[in-house]
Amino acid sequence: MSDTAEQDQRRARYERRVAASRQARLVLRRTDHEGTIRERLDWLTRTAPEVYDLDERADMYGDRIVATLEERVAGLLGTEAAAFFPTGTMAQQVALRCWAARTGDPTVALHGLAHPEVHERNAFSQVSALRPVRVTNEPRLPTAAEIRDFEEPFGALMLELPLRDAGYVLPTWEELTEVVEAARERDAVVHFDGARLWECTAHFGRPLDEIAALADTVYVSFYKSLGGFGGAALAGPKTLVEEAKTWRHRYGGMVFQQFPTVLAALAGLETELPRLPDYVRHARVVAAALREGFAEAGVAWARVHPAQPHTHEFQVWLPYDPDVVAEAAVRQAEETSVLLFSRAWDRGGPDLAYTEVTVGAAGLEWTADDVRAAVADFVARLPAR
Repeated sequence: MSDTAEQDQRRARYERRVAASRQARLVLRRTDHEGTIRERLDWLTRTAPEVYDLDERADMYGDRIVATLEERVAGLLGTEAAAFFPTGTMAQQVALRCWAARTGDPTVALHGLAHPEVHERNAFSQVSALRPVRVTNEPRLPTAAEIRDFEEPFGALMLELPLRDAGYVLPTWEELTEVVEAARERDAVVHFDGARLWECTAHFGRPLDEIAALADTVYVSFYKSLGGFGGAALAGPKTLVEEAKTWRHRYGGMVFQQFPTVLAALAGLETELPRLPDYVRHARVVAAALREGFAEAGVAWARVHPAQPHTHEFQVWLPYDPDVVAEAAVRQAEETSVLLFSRAWDRGGPDLAYTEVTVGAAGLEWTADDVRAAVADFVARLPAR
């Protein structure tokens, strides 16, 4: 099969999966961004009056409702100030650029699986004159020993919490504090890539402001966990945030009016943020039932990673070609109205596939028995090994 034909097949399967998800009786998460424009606007229309006075004049270049969101984020994270950005890619480049100017060192130490290294087309070096260096490529956060022993100097340490591409993993609270202390010993600043920081409180057993207090600056996203339309915020010391706003303008982030995105962010903070700990707790129930289900179905090499999820998101690994398991997942949804795996499957090696599982509000309806039954039906659709 040609590359073009393979891409067309996967695109068609994606559309089938989205259609099946919309009709499914049971799903672990209904993906907000895959809804229709009308559905997204209807959600905002219902929730917006509860979070902001819609009779107030709209924003212009970052005032009014944008400033309200910035104050809300700073309050939640316990920082002096926060700045709204249209994207997290921009927010983090600006933050680390500002720190580089202050420390005199453009080197940023990070994980080899960190988002800027994997998903941003070398933006740090190509756009912002930053120099990323990889502390480790292991599927976990860097250790304090690795930070202390790293062979070259760096001005900033960037930690992605949770580390998505390693399976949404987090260190323990003690490990995190030790890593931060190790960076401080090297006179480096610490920046948290907290795109999904909102969902970390259950694992750490700490409130958001206590987690954020470990870092010099923190970036958070408004759509990855909160269901917003997009947007991000950079939180930290007031002087640095003011400097970041100047660079935001230079990077093209001073958008004329942003009230739809900001309203959606406020709505997500109001409706989804309080529910995230429930999602995390139920994700552990779902993960355990998945492990049991695959064991009962006789799938000799099936993995749920982490075995007990650190957030409400985790990975499932199966010993099959990705296209095989992807087709089985879609057919299950189409034929039974039960969608167990709603995300794409990627190749982890020869005849080895993995996918990501997210437990949201819809997932709270699943019992452990529901999960095990769905696994049995799913495995029955796979070829014998």
